[in-house]
Amino acid sequence: MDFAKDKKVLDIDNEYMFGHSFLVAPVTEKGAKAQLVYLPAGKIWYDFWTNEQLQGGKQISKETPIDIMPLYVKAGSIIPFGPKVQYSSEKKWDNLELRVYTGANGEFTLYEDEKDNYNYEKGTYSIIPIKWDEQTGTLTIDKRQGKFNGMLNNRKFKIVIVNGNKDKSTKITKKVSYNGEKVIVKL
Repeated sequence: MDFAKDKKVLDIDNEYMFGHSFLVAPVTEKGAKAQLVYLPAGKIWYDFWTNEQLQGGKQISKETPIDIMPLYVKAGSIIPFGPKVQYSSEKKWDNLELRVYTGANGEFTLYEDEKDNYNYEKGTYSIIPIKWDEQTGTLTIDKRQGKFNGMLNNRKFKIVIVNGNKDKSTKITKKVSYNGEKVIVKL
């Protein structure tokens, strides 16, 4: 439904979008060594595992070792990565990585609340709007809206630009200190 103009997606039954950013193609055939994946037309896609940039509108074959499921990220996506945790309050979330997948403008809203109750239903939460402007290469981390008990007043964002470099490691492009006020980062 996200790609209604691309008639080739109408009969695909082995892929799905997870949110607006991730295209997932689960491997369901036992012992499969590769999977055919169709990347919808009109978009640039990134292999999540290798950062390889791919044009949409074509079918590709993705190798599928036991620990890799075909996963692609749409250009313009802003994906936050927090600490590895088993429960929400195990570690502080004051040092987040933001991966910006270039090739299109993008938006993301970072939502946070008290993590352990229903006070968000009463408006006790905060949001931080984040925007990527492809033409100017600018990331805007906007002013925080809202508040809640225990909210982090200060944090660091590690910004990683993904632009098709096949280097599997994601290198930090810039570190930004954020105190709830608007920050504009030229990358």
